[in-house]
Amino acid sequence: MPVTFASFVISLGSSSLMLMGEQLDPQQPSMPVNLPQAKEIIDLLSILEQKTAGNLTTEEQAVLRDMLYALRMKYVSLTTGK
Repeated sequence: MPVTFASFVISLGSSSLMLMGEQLDPQQPSMPVNLPQAKEIIDLLSILEQKTAGNLTTEEQAVLRDMLYALRMKYVSLTTGK
């Protein structure tokens, strides 16, 4: 299966979620929580959003926007205890 922009964003987002303690695959052992590394991926996706503005399809834009929103909310909840 070829890598698409959307699958690339989802892959990065999944990695960030796992670094924040999400267990996406019950068959796999959970990764140790690493919030600085998770934030690095969020920052990378934010840069991608800025640099690709106006060049994405509506679907690609939605995937990136929705992933960033979910990651930011999870990160904030973990770092503020809310």
